[in-house]
Amino acid sequence: MRKILIPTDFSENSLNAIKYATELFKHGYAEIYLLHAFADEVYDAKTRLAHEIFDELQQKTLDRTKEALENFSEKILAFSPNPKHKLHTIAEFGLLVDSVNDWVEKENIDVVVMGTKGKTDDKKITFGSNTLQVIKYVKCPVLAIPEVYGDVHPKNILFPTDYQLPHKRRELKLVSSIAKCFASRINFFYVSKFPSLSLRQQDNKTFLEAVFCENQINFHHEEGKDITKAINTFIIENPIDMLVMVNTRHSYLENILYQSTVEKIGLHIDIPFLVLQNLPR
Repeated sequence: MRKILIPTDFSENSLNAIKYATELFKHGYAEIYLLHAFADEVYDAKTRLAHEIFDELQQKTLDRTKEALENFSEKILAFSPNPKHKLHTIAEFGLLVDSVNDWVEKENIDVVVMGTKGKTDDKKITFGSNTLQVIKYVKCPVLAIPEVYGDVHPKNILFPTDYQLPHKRRELKLVSSIAKCFASRINFFYVSKFPSLSLRQQDNKTFLEAVFCENQINFHHEEGKDITKAINTFIIENPIDMLVMVNTRHSYLENILYQSTVEKIGLHIDIPFLVLQNLPR
């Protein structure tokens, strides 16, 4: 039984992410938790209202959110009436990252799925602010779906790695199971100015081979220092349907995610992006 948490702001981008998730995980049993955290909406309105009606505002927002979640649920059941999936709705007065982390821990969530952008849909940026915060701070794999992405059959998965750190088996099994369902090929991609691997890197590579022994896998090595350029070029030159990366301390992904502004992220991602967190739970 897979557990999937989907934060939503009720936008078309969010609905597209839900469609992708229900199709991607259609083969197995799953519990899907549809979450809307609305504290920001209440606090934004509070600045314009008298303090004594704050509780009333909070209750009205809760009622409105529950109704919106029910309407969204009906849409989901219309395009994905999968008897293997059980849908739960969560309306919560809380901040997005805090609420997501709480439910990840409470329900032992396997993956969080959301759109790369929400209602703002700014074409100039790779990720919206909410998605970026979830990727950076939630202790669970996060799958971000571009706003108009419709092909839910990942035949080729790109997995850049430096082989420096061992990965969490549970998170790798998530990738492996997705690949098995769609007979996907996983392309491990190592970018380095050094032509050979250290003993530790060789051990970690052997571990990956063992975890993905039932999958189709390829190992690629490109000499160079510009990892961002190498990844972008590989995606352009090859039919890649999903990008998988690990966000851990001092990693390449951590470095680019913690840029001062979202616009500085040089990865031009217009395919589903699965971020593994490599954190103990």
